Amino acid sequence: MSQEKRQKIYKVIMLLVIACTITFVLTTILVYKNLGETSKYIYVSANDKGISSTIASFRKIIDKKFLGEIDEDKLLEGAIKGYVAGLGDPYTEYMTKEEMEDFNVEVQGNFVGIGVYLTKDTVNNTIMVISPIKDTPAYEAGIKPGDIISKVDGVSYTGEQLTEATNKIKGEEGTKVKLEIMRQEEIIELEVERKSVKINHVESEMLESKIGYIKFNTFDEGCSEEFKTQLENLKKDGMKALIIDIRNNGGGLVSETLDIADYIVEKNKTLLITVDKDNEEEIEKAEEDPIVNVPIVVLTNENSASASEILAGALKDNGKATIVGTTTYGKGVIQELLTLNDGSGLKITTNEYFTPNRTKINKIGIKPDYEVKLPEELEDVIDIQKNEDTQLQKAIELLK
Repeated sequence: MSQEKRQKIYKVIMLLVIACTITFVLTTILVYKNLGETSKYIYVSANDKGISSTIASFRKIIDKKFLGEIDEDKLLEGAIKGYVAGLGDPYTEYMTKEEMEDFNVEVQGNFVGIGVYLTKDTVNNTIMVISPIKDTPAYEAGIKPGDIISKVDGVSYTGEQLTEATNKIKGEEGTKVKLEIMRQEEIIELEVERKSVKINHVESEMLESKIGYIKFNTFDEGCSEEFKTQLENLKKDGMKALIIDIRNNGGGLVSETLDIADYIVEKNKTLLITVDKDNEEEIEKAEEDPIVNVPIVVLTNENSASASEILAGALKDNGKATIVGTTTYGKGVIQELLTLNDGSGLKITTNEYFTPNRTKINKIGIKPDYEVKLPEELEDVIDIQKNEDTQLQKAIELLK
């Protein structure tokens, strides 16, 4: 592989978490072959030359013994993916050129698929639905938050195979994909048609008592400008208070989140603190005067993760918003995306982040000021009627 040309694109917090948990290279491997009544053992050990020597030893055996064609590109991709996966970090991964292209398309909000946010359930090693995107094939097929996708086109996938499953679900527009879904004790089989999906990053409307409502579905590229535009429209309509809904928002770009917080928090106030492996701190501060000066409530739930938690923490610690809902997911680490010279990429965890008050988020989450749960029968419902949405109603009550 040619020398990597590292070009920092942006710091990114993943909606959709993708990782493996296997180890590619063992210090010593015992290869066993049964030959009738005799047994043959081949020992391969790493020496002082390290990984390159170990792989070279494997290659000699493959060239000599392997029955089948050798795809050099697949070998290289597999070696790099396994090496990176050996770090044991669920958020660090190597992406092939094709996977990078798909990733960049999704960040811009356009892709062909069924329209569903997925994550790895690290506890059960399964692929879990965060939520379907409204008015997409997944939404129309009745896929719900919390569903487990166990098979794609008849092939079983575990949580550590999220990337492979996601790529399998995508495809050409007009084709169909078969899914096996586990919903509690029930197994559901669906055939869903792939379509071009356009993600609406930001949705807004005016509620009763001139309370503005803005929902963030993701924090992908351009959502801060969308927020500003819709905010200005609400202000023109006489907005007196604001609800920001980040429930079921798995995250996105840190830069977009900080831009949104900058519209709300006073200039020079701390928005985010990040710490790297050398314990070096970087403090992000608001750079502009705020354009929002009304009371704010932020709605959160257990699927509010990453960039969502950065926004909630920045607004809460600076006294700009009250948090209503349930404790957030607890993903308090940041990834940096590096593009290599062959078009592939490395997404690597580089920093842990803390709220302005230095509150730890990773594996803890942000606790709401008012803990309000949805009725159990509505927890998996996508379109909850406003009068039944207990979290939304609590926010309205606080802002009236």
